[in-house]
Amino acid sequence: MSIKTLLAPIGTEKGRVTLPADQWLQGRTLYGGASALVAYTATVRALPDLPPLRSAQIAFVAPVGDKVEPRVEVVRRGRNVAQVRCDLLVGGVTALTAFFLFGTAREPNARHPAPTVEPWPGAPEDNDPAMEGKGPAFIQNNFELRRAQKTSGSGPPVVRRWIRLKDRDTLDPTSTLVLVGDTLPPGAMRVMERQGPISSINWTFNVLDPDATTRDGWWLAETASDHADEGYSSERLRLWDADGKLVLSGQQCVAVFG
Repeated sequence: MSIKTLLAPIGTEKGRVTLPADQWLQGRTLYGGASALVAYTATVRALPDLPPLRSAQIAFVAPVGDKVEPRVEVVRRGRNVAQVRCDLLVGGVTALTAFFLFGTAREPNARHPAPTVEPWPGAPEDNDPAMEGKGPAFIQNNFELRRAQKTSGSGPPVVRRWIRLKDRDTLDPTSTLVLVGDTLPPGAMRVMERQGPISSINWTFNVLDPDATTRDGWWLAETASDHADEGYSSERLRLWDADGKLVLSGQQCVAVFG
């Protein structure tokens, strides 16, 4: 199922909508990037004159299933910046809360380009496929992955992969970043002492280029644990284009069970 099909019912009517979510589920919930994209799509369809997305704070409160009720509220709108909240309700209870910051482009008074990715893992076409026939169903159904690091199994708490959507011609650039930016498992996975479930609790990210595109649809994604203890991991999430330009930067709290 294409992501366009998943998003099609959003904004068609007020109140609860039914999403054809089967191919995008991770367990009993829409995977993080897909549920965040549902909230973002509900927001921009309700308020089509918003400027570009610059930042977002997403709280994954409870499982987001196929029946959701988006509620969009403008918290404040100034001359350049709009701050908008979107809640996804499931059964009348909040399952996801998103706080979006939209901002018009202005003449810059500071310029500091992010450093390119280091170490360079080699182009995606020069790396071996990864997770073929493995991982959650939403990965197998919707993404292609290639290796982007030498480490496998246990090791430093960093996961890097080249990743691209199989159906990548139906989304605008910002929606693509929201969907792809929270795809990989946490870096803490590499230092877990025993197997156990993991679950994203929140996701905060900044969009560095709302119009970002990349060669052949390939993005370089990374999750890295800055600290893991007492059942939680503080993770850095980054996304580069195929030339190593940073386009999305974020942070996440992950629950590490078991």
